[in-house]
Formats: sequence, structure tokens, C-alpha cells
Amino acid sequence: MRIRTHDFRSASRAALLDSDLRSAMERAEGGFVDTRKSAVESLENFEEFREYARQVKNHVLQHLDSYLCRFESGVVESGGVVHWARNGSEANRIVLDICKRAKARKIIKGKSMVSEETGTNEALEAAGHEVVETDLGEYIIQLAGETPSHIIAPAVHKSRQAVTDLFYRFHKDQGLPKVSGHQEIVNQARQVLRDHFCTADVGITGGNFLVADTGSVAIVTNEGNGDLTATLPAVHVVMTSIEKVVPDMEALGGLLRLLGRSATGQAMSVYTTLFNGPGRHDDPDGPQEFHVVLVDNGRSGVLGGEFQDILRCIKCGACMNHCPVYTSIGGHAYGWVYPGPMGSVLTPLLAGRRNASDLPHACSLNGRCATVCPVKIPLPELLRAHRRGLIVTGDAGTMQKLVMGVWFQVARRCSMYRLLTRIAVRLLGMMATCFPGSSRGSIRVLPLMSGWTDTRDFPRPGQSTFQSLWKQRRERH
Repeated sequence: MRIRTHDFRSASRAALLDSDLRSAMERAEGGFVDTRKSAVESLENFEEFREYARQVKNHVLQHLDSYLCRFESGVVESGGVVHWARNGSEANRIVLDICKRAKARKIIKGKSMVSEETGTNEALEAAGHEVVETDLGEYIIQLAGETPSHIIAPAVHKSRQAVTDLFYRFHKDQGLPKVSGHQEIVNQARQVLRDHFCTADVGITGGNFLVADTGSVAIVTNEGNGDLTATLPAVHVVMTSIEKVVPDMEALGGLLRLLGRSATGQAMSVYTTLFNGPGRHDDPDGPQEFHVVLVDNGRSGVLGGEFQDILRCIKCGACMNHCPVYTSIGGHAYGWVYPGPMGSVLTPLLAGRRNASDLPHACSLNGRCATVCPVKIPLPELLRAHRRGLIVTGDAGTMQKLVMGVWFQVARRCSMYRLLTRIAVRLLGMMATCFPGSSRGSIRVLPLMSGWTDTRDFPRPGQSTFQSLWKQRRERH
């Protein structure tokens, strides 16, 4: 999948001018935030579960090799096969080999962000396979020729009218009518996808959690498409990343209580299914082959470093639902698979910091993402760490280097710092009273800071600097 993170500035500017996108994001933000709040409040010990999940994930990451080997043993014991992929190319080669051996023509897919990361759809189609996404959101964006804009709601940026027009364009040749209501859209998607479920040769899904003790793969959905994708074709392939493993069923239960509430505001998602190998001889359904492709793709390089906390992520999307930047520009502006705060941390690690130098700055550091993260990832701290790293490696922009260089020289000289802050306070106070449209409490226009004042007023500072107030307080006491 092509990485376009260098386009972030221009893409975000275009997104801000897209009125349809803005309306869609406003609707989504309200729904996600309100439902999560209600679901969290209904679980009395939610914070205890957050701390439990943080400790479990940290423990697993410290012993990841051991838990992955235990998981592999469980899968093999159940009759499945585990494949190890160092990067996206290896992962796609493994999947292509499986499909070739199965003589697969049609491949159906449940939602898998790792397969988006590795560009698996493109690899399969280039090899002549027909690939059909079965998650409703993924199916919509596949028809539109787009990529997901959210990790749990891929088509959140689409209006209902856009989906109506899209379905009519692609479904009218099948004799299907134009539909506009939400339920009508869902029913038509079911009707179209039913034949694909029944005629597919291979089903590819993601995996929300991997249970080390049992070799189980847990898949969480709200549509049931994951279950059909996993059980109807003769071959089931799970594509997931190495950090998804958890120790046992007890840990799985704790994490599931957090996932649904944080993602969609549900106590539990509608379907939570555990898969253990291929179908047995007395099973009424199930695949003949069961494969798990464990994808590293740079994650092992994150272990043990200052960014290891991001590997705790359970891909719930809560951070982006509460992020003022993401909810203003949507997911496509971020240029790769993972948008929002978690993407701004993860993408530079997997795609290269130099390739994603703008993303760590796509944040106001307000801290909402860390407050709602179910596994307590300190996202603002990690974003600041990326910013520091860009300065150290020389990959920061020219203006940022200049500003930080000047700041460095000023901040290390106390007398100069005190003088300049006193001057700044007086100048800003004058601007609050002299500039057109400004008031005694705010500044409407500020030179060199139009990025702020174009959309909001700049608050007028107090009449004294912090240093002056601190000195006065010490003299009084």
C-alpha cells in the first residue's frame, strides 16, 4: 500500500474545506463520544480494568517471544499452521502461496487492518484473484476505490447519499433498485454479499486477540461477516500482527470489556468468536485448512524502546474519536493505514520517521487521547518524543529548526528570557486593544500566527509574566 504521509499538510487543508466530510465527521464524533461515555459509566470499575489491561499488555510485551511460541504450539496442536512474516512482502507471498495451493479464484475478506498495512488486496488482484470485502464499511470503500478512514468504521467519512449513489452505480446491473434508508442499504449489501460468501475459495480475516494458552484467535465484529468469512470457504487465513497475543482467557475477558465500550460504546460487540484450527470431522461447518500469518513489519524493532507503549494498542479507535485534529480532517489526510493520535505515533515507527515527519505535529497535546485510551498509552508523551527525535536527527522542517534554535538560545539565558517575555506581554496587550476586531480579552489578528487566529481568537495574556508573579510571591512570604 502506497504511503502518502508527505502529503499531510496539503491533504489536511483540502479536508478542512470539504463541507461533506466535515458534516460526516461531526455526526460520527458525537455518536462515538456519547455512546462511549454512557458505556464507560455503566461499568463501575472501568478504571481498574484499564490498569489491569495496561499491566497485562506490558507483561506480554516483555515476554513476547515466549507467548508467541505458546500460541504457535496451540495452533499446531489444533491442526492449524502458523507462518511468520518479517514484512509486508513476506506476508503477501505467504498468502499468495496458500491461495495458489488452494487453486483459489475468489477470496473474501473480513476487516483486517494488517492486510491494509501490507497491501494484500493489491497483491492478490495483481495475481489474478477476485477479492471481495465483506465488512459493510470495507465493502463501501472498496467500491469507491478508497482506503479506510477509521480503524473500526472504514467509511465514516461517507454520507448516506454518497453510499446510495455508490450502491446504485455498482448494483443496478444486477437488477437491484436504488436504496436510501440505512436498513435498505444494509439489506442490499447482504443480498449482494451472500453469493460471495457461498462461492469463495479462501476467507481472510484479521484477529483482534491471540490467546497463547489455547492457540485461539478471537475475532470481534458487529455484522457477523467475520464468522461467515472464517467458516464457509475451504481455507481460512488469519492475518494479524505479533503484538495481539494475550496470555489466557482471563486476560481476554478483561480486554473485551474495554474494547467494545471504547470502540462503539457497547458492553460487548454483537459477535465475539474464538477460532481453533480447521473444522473437525464431526463439525457441521468450518474450513479444511486454518492458517495464521503473524506479521512483524517493524514491530519487533519497537520492543524495548521508548515507544514500546504504542504496542499495547487494541485498535479501538477511541483516541481518534476524541481527537480535535482527526475529527476536523478525517483519516485520509494522514496518508496511511492508521490515522489519529495512535497513527501519528505508529506510522513513523513502521513507515519511517522521515517519511512521516508531519504526523507527530498533527496534535494539540490536549491529552484527551490518553484520557480515553483503554490501555493507558501516553500518546501525547510519545508524540513529543517523536518531535524531539525529528530535531535530533535533523529531519524537522526548516522553519521548525529555526524556531527551536532561537528558542534554545533564549531559554538557556535567563536574563534574555525574562526581558523578551516582558516585551511579549506588553506587545500582546497592545495588540488586544489596537488591532481591528480584537477586544480587551482576546486578539483577533496575530502576525506569524494566522494558523491560530484564522479560526479562533488568541487569549490576551496577563499583565505580568510568571517569573514576576513568582518573585512577588516569594518576597511576600
